[in-house]
Amino acid sequence: MSIREIIIEFMEEKNYKPMLKEELAVHFDIGKGELKEFYKILDSLEKEGIIIRNNKDKYGLIKSDYLVVGVLQGHERGYGFVIPHDKTKDDIFIPAENMNSAMHGDTVVANILKRQEADRRMEGEIVRILDRANTTVIGTFEDNGHFGFLIPDDHRLAYDIFIPKAHTGGAKDKQKVIVEITKWPEFRRNPEGKVVDILGYLTDKGIDILSIIKQFKLPEEFPTKVQEMARNISETLTDKDLEGRTDLRELTTFTIDGADAKDYDDAVSIEKLPNGNYKLGVHIADVAHYVKPNSVLDKEAYLRGNSVYLIDRVIPMLPRELSNGICSLMPNVDRLTLSVFMEIDKRGVVVDHQILESVINSKKRCIYDDVSDFLENDDERAKEKLKEILPDLKLLEELMHILYEKRERRGSIDFDFPETYIELDDNGKPIDVRKAERRIANRMIEEFMLVCNETVAEEFYWAEVPFLYRIHEEPSPEKIAEFNKFIHNFGYVIKGQEIHPKDLQMLTKEIKGKREETVISTLMLRSLRKAVYSATSDIHFGLAAKYYCHFTSPIRRYPDLVIHRIIKDYLKGKLTADKIARLEKKLPEIADHTSMTERRAEEAEREVDDLKMAQYMAERIGEQYDGIVSSVTNFGLFVQLENTIEGLVHFNTMDDDFYRFDEEYHYIIGERTNRIYRLGDSVRIEVIGADIDKRNIDFKLINE
Repeated sequence: MSIREIIIEFMEEKNYKPMLKEELAVHFDIGKGELKEFYKILDSLEKEGIIIRNNKDKYGLIKSDYLVVGVLQGHERGYGFVIPHDKTKDDIFIPAENMNSAMHGDTVVANILKRQEADRRMEGEIVRILDRANTTVIGTFEDNGHFGFLIPDDHRLAYDIFIPKAHTGGAKDKQKVIVEITKWPEFRRNPEGKVVDILGYLTDKGIDILSIIKQFKLPEEFPTKVQEMARNISETLTDKDLEGRTDLRELTTFTIDGADAKDYDDAVSIEKLPNGNYKLGVHIADVAHYVKPNSVLDKEAYLRGNSVYLIDRVIPMLPRELSNGICSLMPNVDRLTLSVFMEIDKRGVVVDHQILESVINSKKRCIYDDVSDFLENDDERAKEKLKEILPDLKLLEELMHILYEKRERRGSIDFDFPETYIELDDNGKPIDVRKAERRIANRMIEEFMLVCNETVAEEFYWAEVPFLYRIHEEPSPEKIAEFNKFIHNFGYVIKGQEIHPKDLQMLTKEIKGKREETVISTLMLRSLRKAVYSATSDIHFGLAAKYYCHFTSPIRRYPDLVIHRIIKDYLKGKLTADKIARLEKKLPEIADHTSMTERRAEEAEREVDDLKMAQYMAERIGEQYDGIVSSVTNFGLFVQLENTIEGLVHFNTMDDDFYRFDEEYHYIIGERTNRIYRLGDSVRIEVIGADIDKRNIDFKLINE
């Protein structure tokens, strides 16, 4: 038993009374040379919210029904919500007067003051801050002559930060700067800080996106040791590299990616067997061959968790020497891979499969649009480009439809949301915003990666070895009941007490092409839980899959890299009892960390998109567009345009009547005219404002 477990067990004893750290050290007979490490363990247990230190500096377990440990989600108006670490507990509302100097992102202990009632959520106060999330803050510097203030970019940090004149660091008014907090907020007193870095003016090229990178603390440059290690990896394969591998260099393999992609981590191959079945090969870059556990490359990849894509730049998980070089499945060069061959019958069932270490030589680098032009339109230019593999592409198209129909039969939900494509000029200015097409080639590769991920996950589930799964738990009954109530307004209903993916899939078909499709699909998605990584197998509700993992992108996702290592050890019989024990201990931590880095990346990507959309609409004040009502609130309604941009029509701009929000029926209604605006209604708007700092866009309705 570890010292951590011994401490917890001791504190769980019925007669335990809170003790000082010095008293605990005496009790456990901790020697002088071990004191520092012992106190670090106590600090760690406190930060994790397992133990708490009272106002007399005495330690005890957090086990009260009234104390909840979680992360504070702040709001620009000063209040917040504690999101408990224990996912079985509900969020706790924290009024502004009960924040007690806590800031957005802090790990805190909340004391519950009011229990949840039918019409109101739990309410509490912050009683302890376990871990400060914002030691540095990025924002806009405002010079007041004798002192300065930082206006944080993240508006969930509800405080402006006071900066004494001596600590402004030469920053000028309206510059983007990074401030280190030197004093935390107190009652009626803002936090204090000092300028530690000046990024430049927001109008300078690239500073806007750089500010978001800094805001989310995304790692930019690779440390010198990581770069050196990457540069020292050979760009050509040796005989030793090929030992024990299946040679697939004569097999027709090829990649299909976007036109601007540089990291090709998956290739495919296809064959029609004499029995009429398909033999699909999915060949994934063998990143694990180059990135060894606990190396500086591995530690940096774990820290990053995933690559982040921010319109005009990528923050890669691995140095470009690997991601765009030796690990990228470029055409006409030998590359190491992990290959999964699947024999798939005409019903889409994988009747046999094989996973092996291999070497391939991709015969072609194909682009999504070319493949789609050929398959959708029989385009002559595309046919000429792809002439060597036209029969293969036709076979892949056949198989794609079979796999899709199989997924559809079992109830997999296909959210066909339009993605946004934002085009920037050379100075980073948005010049076009439009829907990104999801064409047949994109869907084809999606299907093959899905079936590959399922096949791998199922094999390793039954092999009973430690593994990383991608899970998507069933939605909560409360959320579905709320969603059911909402769709009832449109004449739809989900029957039965227990929800099945098939029920939601049937609803998506029913609303297809109707004006309420986007609105209902969006609310359906919000009613579902978020997919996460887990060391324990569970269903993937959205895919209606019993087993699922992420295997196909080890260049840009750390969980895939971990899975590759497990597979390679398993294939070679190297999963010893010691390795299994280490994996069982480590995998839950990896799952939690990479789920966090994924959320961070998604938030940063969304923030950049919102920024560029605000910049785009700021140039179009006074222009009119058609849109649909995408959300209604007690202060106005949101309208989404055809190009996916969304803006707010505030009640104070609707001067033809006094409007009120009907929460039960999800519409707003004019008190005099009885004019109703519902979700999904078509409206015409004029752009009247765009706040680039807050990423807000304002519309007003044009009544025709």
